Amino acid sequence: MAKYKDTIDLYDDEGKLLKSNVSLEKVSPLTNKGALNVIDLTKRTVAVNLAGIEEGLKTGKFGGKSNQILGRGMNCSVVKDCDALSAKIKDMVQVTDGDNTKITKVGGGKMILVEVPTSRLDAAATYDAASTAVAAATTYALIDQYKVGMFDGSYVKSCVWGTYPQTMSMDGGNIVTIMSIPQNNEGLGFALRNIPANHAVMMTHRNAMQASALMATFEQAGQFEMGNAIGPFERAQLLLYGYQGLNANNMVYDLVKKNGKTGTIGTVVQSLVERAIEDKVIKAGKKGKSGYIFYETKDPMMWNAYASAGTLAATMVNCGAGRFAQAVSATLLYFNDLLEHETGLPGSDFGRTMGVAVGFSFFSHSIYGGGGPGGFNGNHVVTRHAAGVGMPCIVAACCLDAGTQMFGPEATSKIYQDTFGQLDAFKKPIQAVAKGI
Repeated sequence: MAKYKDTIDLYDDEGKLLKSNVSLEKVSPLTNKGALNVIDLTKRTVAVNLAGIEEGLKTGKFGGKSNQILGRGMNCSVVKDCDALSAKIKDMVQVTDGDNTKITKVGGGKMILVEVPTSRLDAAATYDAASTAVAAATTYALIDQYKVGMFDGSYVKSCVWGTYPQTMSMDGGNIVTIMSIPQNNEGLGFALRNIPANHAVMMTHRNAMQASALMATFEQAGQFEMGNAIGPFERAQLLLYGYQGLNANNMVYDLVKKNGKTGTIGTVVQSLVERAIEDKVIKAGKKGKSGYIFYETKDPMMWNAYASAGTLAATMVNCGAGRFAQAVSATLLYFNDLLEHETGLPGSDFGRTMGVAVGFSFFSHSIYGGGGPGGFNGNHVVTRHAAGVGMPCIVAACCLDAGTQMFGPEATSKIYQDTFGQLDAFKKPIQAVAKGI
């Protein structure tokens, strides 16, 4: 028996029907095989920059910018020996023969993508077991492959691990993961929400709808992780995930298509209200003395999902028209402000999306300046407040940006496209979730 009465139709980023009449709980990050695979690979997958290691050993440049040990160059053909090194790494990282350890060669051996076996994470308290295992195995593989002596081994280690343990994270190292180190998570359950927008942009190859879906998967899984989807709140989060993140009932696509050429934030408000009335989510209620009509709803959770899907559509229309990411904060604010004035009902996440927008505009491009939208994540003090529905919009805006950011996706996260972006689970999360039903 279905847990909820709600059913949704799932559409892809081109408006094509993938699955119809899907019970709401079937898209849950707790049970959906596609979403679970995204989360699993996020924790288990580690990229190793072999070209970076080769260059670092050759020049003596380890541990980040401005750090160089002159006269300590080591000529090691790391990229050329990718296959041999991969075999050594796999032999050390795997727990049993035939487990789910996997190594994928990227860019002709310039990088490798290591999927650490599940058993290592099962035996660990935190997900950093993946990066430490790969870093240690890579270090030993290099020392073994090139017969590095005891007085040079530390240079190899520094080239792989960066400045750890002098720094808390692997600063300047050549190990890349999607998630930040646990110590950077500013609260319980924030690990999956601590992923910058630019990373999702690159992993989905700048596809705005797929990137929104990927970030929504991270954000909504985070909501479950931090206890925000317990009891009656579970349905609210699943509706948000379905309608905003997964383009349920083709709503986001339809709204963007209808308003894409000549529309504005205001016309998206109109379209959303019309859709909500048509779908009987809201209806006209009492009329004020001025003639103002107060709308009402018997299902605030569903209305919240509609409002959040509309917020994403408005972001795509506005930021897509201008090809600028910076307008996302204004869109988050004024779409919902207009929506509240139009209906008398609360905006996305019952006002918290507007709260995100106000702080976000200050931190990203106002007096404070400095931080472009692409550098933000759901763990940030500014963008964390909305229940998983702010970051998908920010990611969409960054996908549609035409190079106006100080720190664009290609500058901060190109490596994520070249590595994690080669896996369909990250590249096409909408299809992955649909297949997982």
